[in-house]
Amino acid sequence: MSFAAILLCAAAAKAQHVPSIPDDSLRMVRLQEVEVTATRATATTPVAHSNLTSDEIARNSYGYDIPSVLALTPSMIATNETGIGIGGTSMRLRGTDATRLNVTINGVSLNNPDSHAMYWYDTPDLISAVGTMQVQRGAGVSTNGTGAFGGAISMTTEPLSTEFRGTASLSYGSYNTNKQAVGISSGLLGGHWTLDARLTHIGSDGYIDRGSTDLKSYLFQTGYYKGNTMLKLVSFGGKAKTYLTYNGVTKENMALYGRRYHDSGQYETSDGPFVLADGTHVGYYDDQTDNYLQINNQLLLTQRLNDRWALNATAFYTYGYGYHKQYKDDAELAEYVNLDTGIQKADLIREKLMRNHLGGINASANYSAERFDLTFGGSWSYYTCPHWGELDWVDGLASEQIGGRWYDNDVDKQDANLFARASWQVANGLRLFADLQYRYVSYEAWGVNDNYVSKEVGMQPIDVDKQYHFFNPHVGLNYSLGKRNNFYFSFAIAQKEPTRSDFTDRYLFAEADTYPTSEKLYDYELGYTYTAPKLSLGVNLYYMKYKDQLVPTGRINDGYDALNDNVPDSYRRGIELSASWRVARWFTASANATFSQNRIENYLHRVVDYGLSGDVAGEYGYHTVAMGTTRLAYSPKTVAALLLDFHHRGFEAILHTQYVSKQYFTNYENSAMQLDAYCVTNLNLGYTFRTRAAKSVRIGLTINNLFDTEYESNGYGWSEAYTDANGQTEQTDHAFYFPQAPTNVLANVTVKF
Repeated sequence: MSFAAILLCAAAAKAQHVPSIPDDSLRMVRLQEVEVTATRATATTPVAHSNLTSDEIARNSYGYDIPSVLALTPSMIATNETGIGIGGTSMRLRGTDATRLNVTINGVSLNNPDSHAMYWYDTPDLISAVGTMQVQRGAGVSTNGTGAFGGAISMTTEPLSTEFRGTASLSYGSYNTNKQAVGISSGLLGGHWTLDARLTHIGSDGYIDRGSTDLKSYLFQTGYYKGNTMLKLVSFGGKAKTYLTYNGVTKENMALYGRRYHDSGQYETSDGPFVLADGTHVGYYDDQTDNYLQINNQLLLTQRLNDRWALNATAFYTYGYGYHKQYKDDAELAEYVNLDTGIQKADLIREKLMRNHLGGINASANYSAERFDLTFGGSWSYYTCPHWGELDWVDGLASEQIGGRWYDNDVDKQDANLFARASWQVANGLRLFADLQYRYVSYEAWGVNDNYVSKEVGMQPIDVDKQYHFFNPHVGLNYSLGKRNNFYFSFAIAQKEPTRSDFTDRYLFAEADTYPTSEKLYDYELGYTYTAPKLSLGVNLYYMKYKDQLVPTGRINDGYDALNDNVPDSYRRGIELSASWRVARWFTASANATFSQNRIENYLHRVVDYGLSGDVAGEYGYHTVAMGTTRLAYSPKTVAALLLDFHHRGFEAILHTQYVSKQYFTNYENSAMQLDAYCVTNLNLGYTFRTRAAKSVRIGLTINNLFDTEYESNGYGWSEAYTDANGQTEQTDHAFYFPQAPTNVLANVTVKF
């Protein structure tokens, strides 16, 4: 059915004045409240967590990706490649990267099962579809998909509305950033049916040169309700096209060419249309882009049996297809095995493609009594994804000379878990908690990868067949002293399998024949909260002890991406503070801060040494340095934020400031590869009023980087060494950064009817 037809049907239903039944509407709302109990922490769950309100989500849904909103919560940092919070966004929590943060929506995992990453632009404008959001820090509760090593993010789609309503939203701002969105809800039709739909487009030129983003998305929900039963079909997804900006820029090039410069797709030419500061003529390949289509489908069944028992089941299927195109200047043609030519080097355009399918089912049952709550269930999913490469063009060769694939491999993964979680109030104010999960993972990968090894070997062979059995217990207690004081303690064990790159990119240097092992986390959390009508305070102490944590230790692949290795012993420990004070009816002040230590014990740092031979002919060795206890990469000692919320009648002003202390790209304090500390302030202004034709009209203006701070939120780097015949070693450091935009604005108008 077309979107126009949906609008007409909903309008017709409104015109017929089909009355909604209050009792049915209330039951429908309550049914939707129990849909995702299996992945959520409650007020009495001994887990450090933050809930984002619908207002907080809505006021940040004008065009920015979800990580920018999650940065409002303690210990969270958002990063972005394009410089403006749209496109290549990611995040870190307590210093752990996004591959260790479990992300679910309606209980279904959104992390890619292969890379474990969450690519936010693959689900464009997901924030506009989200109704509730919870961030759990640490091991969290049992969840589906890859293990939560730093935390978990649990989201639900916006609840089906029991009333007819619609929205239209337009945004425009700096760097041609723009968003157009329209949505409509039918309300409860005939007491049983309801339907929601949304269409969105987001575009931006990006702060970084050519860092363009073109995102199109949709959401369709329909539900059937009868008595204590709800069946809901949800489909969402979209198509993304983003210019490749993941290579970053060096500080030297920023000083020479400006902070917006990057060289992806750049090639030298005698008469190029662009002239760099040093006089070099260059051109750019216009289609140096990442292209991806993703469709997420979920069928959710909620059945309330009586006042104590409720059942949930979700069947899901996700389809994805994508590729990125790259211009390679003066490429070694011997590294493309489908070519038969005597030409040694030539310019070329290549594609890397993938097509994935993910399907499965989640099911859980919930029992709730006055003093005892029990949730148990399980999930199973199957994932398959072929990866392959094609050449579009090679300078000097005809099309018939470049046919075929230059690499081709496939992946199969099965992921299953069973869990049982109970909360028992054993005495007044004292509640015990236990969460037991068994998880099984089977991971197979075969074929040849995109890494060229040697003339004898050709492309890197892949042969991975691993199975994992994880038992993840979580126990704790919660004690409430009166109505305002709450104490909790928990201990959890979490385990996680390696990612695809941990397996496939270990080939170029010494130790290529080794496999990574799974990781294990022992997580201790101790917290206290004070809640009063106008004041709330929180403190959480955490100690996260890791066994065989996978971290970058100095090794790189042929694309200079950092490779992870297991380190036997490491830890993260810290204190998280939060406070919120309603100073007056029109003014609320909130703050949070995290102070932490993040260390590797007995760390052996390795730098690729091009003067040493490795264990295998044609491979290199390492210059190694025993460093004792050192600091983990990408782990700032301090993350702090202040939020001031002014609101009077229809006017609101939200001032958010975040400070992030110094970080390093490596696991030792190398000043040549570090992110400097930064403090950034954003201001969100809005005014909402009513008209005869609309329920509300909101005019908003977001001013990002209010004080024009010059900073980089992310970066990466590596070192390399050369040991000469006299045994003298010289080390060279390479560091690349992602500069963020200076002061920039985004205006918005949203009409609700």
